[in-house]
Formats: sequence, structure tokens, C-alpha cells
Amino acid sequence: MPTIRIMTVDDHPLLREGIAAVLEGQSGLELVAEASTGEEAIERYRALRPDLTLMDLQMPGMGGIAAIEAIRAEFPDARILVLTTYRGDVQALRAFRAGAQGYLLKSELRKDMLSTITQMMDGKRRVPDEIAHEIAGHANDDELTPRETQVLTHVATGAANRDVASTLGIAEETVKAHMKSILAKLQANDRTHAVAIALRRGIIEL
Repeated sequence: MPTIRIMTVDDHPLLREGIAAVLEGQSGLELVAEASTGEEAIERYRALRPDLTLMDLQMPGMGGIAAIEAIRAEFPDARILVLTTYRGDVQALRAFRAGAQGYLLKSELRKDMLSTITQMMDGKRRVPDEIAHEIAGHANDDELTPRETQVLTHVATGAANRDVASTLGIAEETVKAHMKSILAKLQANDRTHAVAIALRRGIIEL
């Protein structure tokens, strides 16, 4: 069997060291590159064409989802496994829509990473059961529009409706209408509840 060449992309050196430690000594696996930003990931992918990329989502500058989109646009056969702390169904869906084929929580790194790599190299997808359950549970939900997501992101910082309206250049009544729609779509009791749901599902980030 040919050696599987792997690149890790994460802005935390300790995480990259942890992955290197898991891979070290594993027959048939070779860590060929590391990157700490999305921009570096694209450059190193072009230069080295790894067989599999382990991609974090939250990084300074270009995030993981944008990097996945860029790599897959240039290299449609690229295999990308998301390694993240985010359990939200919306964040996972964004990653898969960008072109990732696998999603692995960092808490499962030592237990499941090697088997996940094997599955992905066999052409299979990998989604943790809890996230697959969340995705299925929200399959028929109405998604927030980009404007509603903007509004809720500002609300999450504690901004009042009038402040959100001023920041976005829209009427306060429009903000109220967006909030009414947001509460209905997320089945939230109030603004605080809506923010909590959106953060848990990965709809917004702070």
C-alpha cells in the first residue's frame, strides 16, 4: 500500500504536535506539511498535493471553510477532514457544502482519527453520530437568511434593536421583523434563547 501523505492545518501548535504524535510510527502514514492559517494551507496544498488534509475551522485570517472552498475549487479531488471543537449541525453542513468529506471532533482525535483516515481514503464520508443526529433533526427547518444571521450576530453582542438598525443601515422596525422571524425559525422563546441556540448550532460565532 502506498504511504498516505497528510497535511495538518490548525493555528494551535499543541494540536499540531498532538496530531504528529498520533501519526508518528504509524505504518503507511506520513505527515508532510503543517499550516496555521487558511492562506498557508492553500499554498502548501499547491506545493505538496497531500493525500489528505486535516483542517481546523476557526483560524485567524482565512478560516477553514473558505480554505476548503478554495482548495476544492482548484483541486476537486482533494480529500479534506475537518478537525474541530464545534458540534453544531449548521457548522458541519457548511463544511460539507464547502467540500469536506469528513468531520471529526478534536475530543475524538486519539480514539478515532486513524480509523477515520482509513475510511476517507476508501472514499467514505465520516460524520460523528451526534452531529448526524442534529443534522437530521433540523433537516426540515427554515434556514436563517444572511441578513437574519447578521442581525442575530449583533444582538449576540448585546446590541439593542436601534443600535443594530444603525449599524446595518436599516430601519428599527425592519430589525424587529427580522427578530420575529428568527425566533420563529429557531423556535426560541426570546432573544437570549435565540442567541444560545444559534451559538450551539454554529449559526453564529462570537
